Amino acid sequence: MSIGLRDSGDLRRIGRELRRMDDKELKKRFRKELRAAAAPLVPKVRASIRSIPSSRSYRPDGLRGALSRATRLEVKTAGRQAGVAIRVDGRKMPAHMKSLPSMVEGKKRWRHPVFGNRDVWVDQAAEPYFYHVVRVAGPASRRAVGKVLDGISRDIR
Repeated sequence: MSIGLRDSGDLRRIGRELRRMDDKELKKRFRKELRAAAAPLVPKVRASIRSIPSSRSYRPDGLRGALSRATRLEVKTAGRQAGVAIRVDGRKMPAHMKSLPSMVEGKKRWRHPVFGNRDVWVDQAAEPYFYHVVRVAGPASRRAVGKVLDGISRDIR
């Protein structure tokens, strides 16, 4: 589950120009500024994950802790996947929890075994934690990424 912050065509074009210029310092600055522009979203998503209602208190080794650890910022400036994305990556979850980021965010109920008892299964309601946070905080990050792209474009010219 992820959300992108800018049209990848802009990033691809700027990334291509930076590779052609072969200016390592400018490339490094570009990636650093892109990361800084989108970074404020990561702690907001993690805080939303920690606040998912539960009968148990938050534990770093529980489901909410695993979701929080799987939340990361990706910056790619080359190729078809060029972009800035906040991702709750199921591949970073424990083996038996890989599909949970989308299930917990989902719009319907999901089933799972009771912790410590694989013979007893329960239904659990989805608890959206991602998109509502990104919808509110995302526009500011989009503007910040746009400013970075505009600044680097001026420096390239």
